[in-house]
Amino acid sequence: MFFVVNFFVFAIINTASNEKHSLRHIYTAFSKPVNFSGIHNFTAMGLLDDRMIYYYDSSMDKKIPKQKWMKERLKPDYWDKGTEFLRREQMRFSDIFNQMRQNSSDTHVLQWMHGCVGEEDKNGSVRFQDVEDGMDMYNFDGDEFLPNDTEKQEWAFAADAKLFPKMEAYQVKECMDWMDTFLGYLRSHLRNATLAAPPKVFVFKTPAKEKANIVLTCLATGFYPKDITMEIKRDGRVLTADDGLVSTGIRPNDDDTFQRREHVEILRTDSSNYTCRVIHKGFSIDVEETWDRQPSPNDATGTPIGGVVVGVVVGVGVVLIAVCVAVWCRKNVSKEIILLFFFIFL
Repeated sequence: MFFVVNFFVFAIINTASNEKHSLRHIYTAFSKPVNFSGIHNFTAMGLLDDRMIYYYDSSMDKKIPKQKWMKERLKPDYWDKGTEFLRREQMRFSDIFNQMRQNSSDTHVLQWMHGCVGEEDKNGSVRFQDVEDGMDMYNFDGDEFLPNDTEKQEWAFAADAKLFPKMEAYQVKECMDWMDTFLGYLRSHLRNATLAAPPKVFVFKTPAKEKANIVLTCLATGFYPKDITMEIKRDGRVLTADDGLVSTGIRPNDDDTFQRREHVEILRTDSSNYTCRVIHKGFSIDVEETWDRQPSPNDATGTPIGGVVVGVVVGVGVVLIAVCVAVWCRKNVSKEIILLFFFIFL
């Protein structure tokens, strides 16, 4: 016997151009206890736009919020009912293993991922899309299957198909309603946070490839919603692409706020007055910072140290860890016994 490890990378990279939203629920169960620290017989989690919003496991025996705004907006009754529901799901998964009559000397894992996907229109409304592949999917030892598809999975007939419910139309609508509700809570939280702490604006220089030049960058971060106006001015004149101005566009931070940066390459000897102006009309924010020409506390990439996120960031203030749990495998069929499991630490 030996361990086989397989990594399931759950992509959660959100870009400014992606206006789709998703609500997913992932349940994972083992056929028998697994002696790994932090791994439980049954685990459930909910992901809004691929960020964990709730969590449950058989050891904790309680559904808990994983976002501050979930805890603040949802009453205790919601969490109590959710706990009872997930306890029933835990029993259902146990019944499935019992009906499958798997060899007790082997460890198996069964997963169910279901949810809904919506697309946001220009007015901010989220509309339902056809359920994508994997949005209502069962998975046994790393292999996808459909409960009644005995051609692909011969063992499927051994269990009662009623134990593998597929999402009905009303359940999809219910999922969309909850997703819209959760998105509303999140947006309200972010707007309040923006009012409490306006976006931060930085103006700094970094080396250019040409030694006689430098790159002057304007960075705004921590704003929501994402619609802002940014200007770099030289002696009061707004620079454009004709002046060599380059913009990254809007990019997400790890706390669901956004950032934007623009830069222009100038001569080191340029003595002009440079300023960076950021306008956020939704909150009547108009900030203009002047480049003070002092060396800024930059890291190796020229980004101001202190929490500014560069590029596309994944996770809410987090590191996404795809924890792959290895399962003891049978001789000669080790590749077939692969366990996929996820943990997102907030």
